[in-house]
Amino acid sequence: MAVFPSRPRGDTPLNKTIKKYPGLFGVPFVLIIVAASYGLSTFTQTRYDLHDSKVKQVTKEQELNLDRNRKKFDIREEYFRLNAAPDEDWEPKRIARPKGLPEWGVPPTEPPPKKDS
Repeated sequence: MAVFPSRPRGDTPLNKTIKKYPGLFGVPFVLIIVAASYGLSTFTQTRYDLHDSKVKQVTKEQELNLDRNRKKFDIREEYFRLNAAPDEDWEPKRIARPKGLPEWGVPPTEPPPKKDS
């Protein structure tokens, strides 16, 4: 099996500089990440502002249509209104029973007698 050397053969000047000064690569990289995050935040804020304006439009439409003639709901008032309603709007009707069925349904069957062993 071949043994790989710990250092590559072609060590470029860029590799040597980055090994000597790691901040040359790290600091600009972090600055780019932070700047991109700040730049993208404006786009996401625009998205949320647009969504907010749509929601506000719907609530204004609902306010114009629904809240104009709204009556305050009181549970006690509703209870008394329902109790005062006449109960004469319905009358009981019997359902026709199948032929052979007695008036009050089927009588219960008696259990079979127990056999003594």
